Amino acid sequence: MKAAELSRVGPAEEVVLCREVADAPPPGKGEASIDLIACSINPADILGIEGNYASVPETPSPLGIEGAGRVTAIGAGVKDLAVGDLVMSLHRANWSQSLTVPAAALIKLPPEIDPEQAAMMKVNAATALLMLKSYVTLKPGDWVMQNAGNSGVGTDVIKLARKRGLKTVSVVRRHELIKPLHDMGANVVVLEGPDLARRVAAATNSAEIKLGLDAVAGSAVNDMAASLAEGGIIVNYGLLSGRPCTLDAHQVVFRDITLTGFWLAKLMRGMQPKQIRDMYAELSGYFIDGTLKVAVEARYGLDDIQQAMAHAKREGRSGKVLLRPNG
Repeated sequence: MKAAELSRVGPAEEVVLCREVADAPPPGKGEASIDLIACSINPADILGIEGNYASVPETPSPLGIEGAGRVTAIGAGVKDLAVGDLVMSLHRANWSQSLTVPAAALIKLPPEIDPEQAAMMKVNAATALLMLKSYVTLKPGDWVMQNAGNSGVGTDVIKLARKRGLKTVSVVRRHELIKPLHDMGANVVVLEGPDLARRVAAATNSAEIKLGLDAVAGSAVNDMAASLAEGGIIVNYGLLSGRPCTLDAHQVVFRDITLTGFWLAKLMRGMQPKQIRDMYAELSGYFIDGTLKVAVEARYGLDDIQQAMAHAKREGRSGKVLLRPNG
């Protein structure tokens, strides 16, 4: 069968290769086999491949944080899955035609969910939901601020916040992004740049904003801090600027602004299996009822993995790039 492999750390479009590998083995006790239908290329995949994420991967190694597929066989003792079930994989090497993994690493999905949407649910939607729920107690009418508002997580934040009755301030880099975010339900969209705090205050009638979600790092953290209410919390979950988070002493000492970090993989290691299943059941419902929907710009087979990597790295895309391992 075919699978994607990291040959060395470097530019993703050069170092990720399609390989012929041994077929997935039959499932043993407590295991299940799946055929992958769709896999997302997540920014975290690219960062890891290029050596810019939590750790530098060993090579050669399999790849792929996200994937959804259908169960083809189950091993002894597996009671919650059946052949034919649609599943999302919590395994972290999904860019393959087939996998055999512990059944506990598979989330059974409602049959009516679109498998391509399910393949994009594991990271961005969960990140957005958990950040909205875990740091500040928010009630309908409260405000949330974020940068990178047009990103995958950013658009999920807008949609989930609207579903929960929250209002959003989204910071973007380009003027042409403002209308699309308003159209999907963003309350306020502003351009990054000088006087951000003043412009945010004017647009929100000086609303008390207690939660800020930062995907950029660098000086964007301090810009966000100046826009938050006293005692506000900034949750950094991204590294888009490539620079260290900057937060000056005035914001920390005199305004009691807190900066904390979010990493989904670490947070989920501390969650009980039922909590994880319940979270993805909630998110599945949002994909089914249309609250969440991710645009797809292109689909590639594993044979074209290098073209897929190059496409996924383009700026200004209008949607996600997916792999279709089995065609």
